[in-house]
Order: sequence, then structure tokens, then C-alpha cells
Amino acid sequence: MRIRWLVLPLLLLFTMEVRAQSNDALARPRARALGVPFDGTPGPLNAITDVPGVEIGNTTLISGSGTPDLIDKAVRTGVTVILPRGKQNADPVYAGWFSLNGNGEMTGTAWVDESGFLEGPVAITNTHSVGVVRDAVIEWGLRQKPSTRQWSLPVVAETYDGWLNDINGFHVKPTDLFHALDEAKSGPVPEGNVGGGTGMVCYGFKGGIGTASRVITTAKSGYTVGVLVQCNCGRRPQLTIAGVPVGREIPQSVPYAEAGPQPPGSAEQGDVGSIIIVVATDAPLLPHQLKRLARRATLGLARTGSSSGNSSGDIFLAFSTANPHADDAPGPNSVLTVSNEEISPLFTATVEATEEAIVNAMVGATTMTGRDGHTAIELPHERLIEALKKFGR
Repeated sequence: MRIRWLVLPLLLLFTMEVRAQSNDALARPRARALGVPFDGTPGPLNAITDVPGVEIGNTTLISGSGTPDLIDKAVRTGVTVILPRGKQNADPVYAGWFSLNGNGEMTGTAWVDESGFLEGPVAITNTHSVGVVRDAVIEWGLRQKPSTRQWSLPVVAETYDGWLNDINGFHVKPTDLFHALDEAKSGPVPEGNVGGGTGMVCYGFKGGIGTASRVITTAKSGYTVGVLVQCNCGRRPQLTIAGVPVGREIPQSVPYAEAGPQPPGSAEQGDVGSIIIVVATDAPLLPHQLKRLARRATLGLARTGSSSGNSSGDIFLAFSTANPHADDAPGPNSVLTVSNEEISPLFTATVEATEEAIVNAMVGATTMTGRDGHTAIELPHERLIEALKKFGR
């Protein structure tokens, strides 16, 4: 009984900490509010959840002081989940994926290629937690609908947070994935130091989770494209925002500058790190068209300065929430599709939303000190504004 009474307060404290992190992430201004002149028209939330049905959940794990001892480990990690049709709808969605540079992991992609479908949620975590999160996704699915499927090949992706996080402590547990999935919802999406993005560093600033959306209105119909990123890529001198060399304008306090071996992000190693980009749309696209959409995320990433170096894991996934029941047995099933002649606006929307999502991740992040006292500073908002003004943007 004493153990149970001890566990309950700890669980309550954990829940309060996660909620506080999410609330803080939602309270910070976003890039547009600072005056960054992005192209395109965002949706009402300017988030991936502008695509109807999409739900996002996070579990954020922050504990330990960061002092280099064996007892008080610095935990700066978590898991983020994307449910294409929400928790209550397991209907598969058409999907396609693309690897710009493959020094990273996204499980389940062989079956996405083969079948053309994404079945279940997408989860994003740190490099050394992919296995436990993948297995936990399967377990969660069996709990939801134990008799519907005898096998599962979940899509779980990663970026490396070992500079700030005790990554070899394996702190992400199945319960953390369950929490993220159970708490997933539509509406505003927390950004910065949340979920899988908790311990990430982007362009030498604190990185993490970011999102954005674009609305396309044509003579015949209107579509939404939403993007969510977990960004952990690039070097400070590369960072470009709205065409302005912001990274060169703010050269101070670059992480990884200490003597000795240079971790990811240092000038000595070139463009390293990783980014996972997930593109969602309600436009009716077939799997080969969604692969084309996933490729266009490359151009949005490039707008922010990345050249996708040899050690970078830059892997992108796109899915469409249109064409429900396209995989129903026994078929054949009727589906709709946008013609290739009309697909270009969706490409443009993907590029624009990807660029803004990456900047939103950095604008939403806050300075963090983690493992062995390592610190990644937040992108200073006032310095960003000064740089934009200097270049007439």
C-alpha cells in the first residue's frame, strides 16, 4: 500500500508537468506574430490540425538537473503522435514517403511503398527509442481493437537528442506512447520543447516540434495542406528566414563549440542533424502523388538553409485523409484524385508550410540546459526582428 500511495503523487506530478509544458508551448508567440513575412494563406490554426480529422498528442519528459553524475540523469525527450483520422477512426489513408538523406529511421515505410496506405498513427521520438515506441504502438492498437488485425507495421521516426538528453538511459517507455495517443486531439498544436522535439537543436538554436498549414482555393474546390516537423538539423551559419541570413546575424552562443570531438551541428562537421517532416492534406491524392508531395518538403527545408549533409536523417511522409474506405474488402472501391494538371498548388502549399513549420519550431522553443550541462539557446525574438528589419523584410 505504501508503494501505491507513493506512485500516485508521482503520476499526478508527471501529468501536471506535461500539461504545464504544453500550455507554455501554446502561450509563446509564433513566427507570423513576430512579423516574419511568409508566403501563402494559412488555415485558421496554421497547423496540421487544420486538416479535418487529424489529431496530435505529446508526452514530454523533462527531469534531472543535467549535472554529470550517475544518479541525476538529464532527461530531455518524449514522443509525438499524429493520428490521420483521429483515435476513433482506424481507416487507413493513402500515403507516400521520401528520404532526402537516409542517416535516420522511419519504420514501416516498405509497407507504405508496397501497399500505398498508412495504417495507424505516426509516432516521432528520439533515435534510441524507436524500438520501444514501435512495439508500444502495436500494443495500443491491440488494446483498441483486439480482433481486427493479426499483425502491424507501425510508422515510427526519430531524430537524435543526445546532446541535451541522456539518450542511452532509454527513458521513453510504452506508457509514454500510450499517454500521447490517449491525449491526442485536434485544435492548436504545442510547439518547441514538447514531445519528441523536447531535446532537439535546430540550426544551432533550440529546436523541436513545429507546424503550419496552407489553404488552397480553386474554382472547383478548396483544400488544406498541413505540415508538422521535428527539427534537429543544420548549422547556425545556414539559417535563413524569409530570405534573411538570420544565423549569420546571430553568431553568438552556438552549441557544440567546445574543444574536442564536435557533436552534430558544429561547423567542423558540416550540415548534420536530422528532420522528420509529416505532410497531411484533405486533397484526394493517390500514393504516387503523395510521394511527389513528400518530395516537395525538401524545397521548404532548403528555404531555411539546409543542404542535407551526409550525416543527416531527412525523411518525409505525406498522407491524404480523402477517399475513406479505399482499402475496404473485398472491393473494388471507387476513389477520387486530383489531376496532375491541378496538383502544382498543393506542391507550393507544401513548400510554404514546411518552411514556416521549421521556423515556428525554433520561435516556439525556449533555452534548455541538459546532459552534462550542455545548453541550447532559444532563437532570440528581438534579434530575429532586428535582422528582418535590417534586410527590409
